Amino acid sequence: MIWQLDFWLMVVLVIFAIAALEVRDLLAAVGILTGYSFLMALLFAELGAPDVALTEAALGAGLTGVFLLVALFFFDRTSED
Repeated sequence: MIWQLDFWLMVVLVIFAIAALEVRDLLAAVGILTGYSFLMALLFAELGAPDVALTEAALGAGLTGVFLLVALFFFDRTSED
């Protein structure tokens, strides 16, 4: 395991989490959360858990992203705050 890679992946994960909370456009938030899940899958794979990484990639980045995009059709895209 390369600790520098782990560190920078976690820094980027925190940035993605804050960006997903701060963005006003829901479509952008879905994209950021999908990227967050993909980076989590990379982190799990780098930490030596390929089964968890594949599950995170399939469910977190794939299926959940599709479900959130389908749910966007029922809501307005932008926040009204």
